[in-house]
Amino acid sequence: MARVCDLCGKRTRVGNQVTRRGLAKKKGGVGRRITGRSKRRFRPNLQRVRARIGKTSVRVRICTDCLKSGRVAKR
Repeated sequence: MARVCDLCGKRTRVGNQVTRRGLAKKKGGVGRRITGRSKRRFRPNLQRVRARIGKTSVRVRICTDCLKSGRVAKR
């Protein structure tokens, strides 16, 4: 089952975790250097909620942004 919000379509995004070493120039160092990059994933905060769609209540996977904004009515 994919990690996708059923309302807005928010899904897993991909980015980098950047590793740095050294002291910043404004703190008296030579500057920060990047020593490595590794892939990481940004996953949406999905919740399984019983929501009212029409007159029936259905269990859906919704991100917390949609839940807090009131785009779906909890039963």
